[in-house]
Amino acid sequence: MFTPHTLGIALFMMITSAICWGSWANTFKGVKNYRFELFYWDYAIGIFLASLVFAFTMGSSGHDANSFLNNVRSTDTNNIVYMMIGGAIFNLANLLLVAAIDMAGLAVAFPVSIGIALVVGVISSYIRQPKGGAALLAAGVVCALIAVVLDGKAYGSLAIAGRTVSRKSIVTCIVSGVLMGLWPYFVARAMTNGNTLSPYSIAVFLTAGALLSCLVWNIYFMKHPLVGEPVSFSAFFSGPISGHALGLLGGCIWGTGMVFNLVAASFTGVAISYAIGQSAPMVAALWGIFAWKEFAGAPGKAKMYLVLMFVFYCVGILLVARANG
Repeated sequence: MFTPHTLGIALFMMITSAICWGSWANTFKGVKNYRFELFYWDYAIGIFLASLVFAFTMGSSGHDANSFLNNVRSTDTNNIVYMMIGGAIFNLANLLLVAAIDMAGLAVAFPVSIGIALVVGVISSYIRQPKGGAALLAAGVVCALIAVVLDGKAYGSLAIAGRTVSRKSIVTCIVSGVLMGLWPYFVARAMTNGNTLSPYSIAVFLTAGALLSCLVWNIYFMKHPLVGEPVSFSAFFSGPISGHALGLLGGCIWGTGMVFNLVAASFTGVAISYAIGQSAPMVAALWGIFAWKEFAGAPGKAKMYLVLMFVFYCVGILLVARANG
């Protein structure tokens, strides 16, 4: 099993992870007039395929006791079950995130959803295992919450410029963020209890759980969409080739980020890997602002809110990492 042996390689993997997590949604933005529920089937297949490719290549190098198949044979069944439950929870959160991107854009959906996930993750982790500096953790949580509020205010300011502002999109972001902050508990359990799962095995079972849960979550949203009319499976099979290709590509990009972040954490520790990975919303916001022009024509105070959002979010991540380090 490949693991980084130098800080340089680990740092490269963490930065790549943040870029992947903050950039995959561009593939959805690049599909014109294509429903997110249809896009998501290909995306879910893509994340699973990416995790399998890494498991049977990097995760199987050396053929030692920790290689992918050997690790799967030796691990506790409970860890696999927990990991697939975590994948199902992640998938619901991510589906809501894509819906929010559809309604509000990258620069709003990502920072609000993942900012809330950061808050929920820190609080739930501390309640379960009260380690780290409580004061620094609390300060990091407050900064993340301020960043979420500032991003929401920037989005609300678009109404002044005559742009449509959806309250439903903010609610969707909040629900997505709460769920997104819960699934890492299952990852932590699978990595620390009994005969544990390797980073590559975790990625495979997480994405397998996500893919299987589409049969519940995504079918529900196809029949009861948050935006627009219900959509049928026939629309998926008659969809554009570009839509299918971009969905698979988006899934492979996210899957790469997931594997790299987990593998890098084996060298640097979870605190540093987590902190750099959580900078992904800032990457997504930059794409939304500069590539997709989501705040074009916005009033000056919206831009001020965005700048402050970047500042508070980055400070919040640094404080959380410092507290755990």
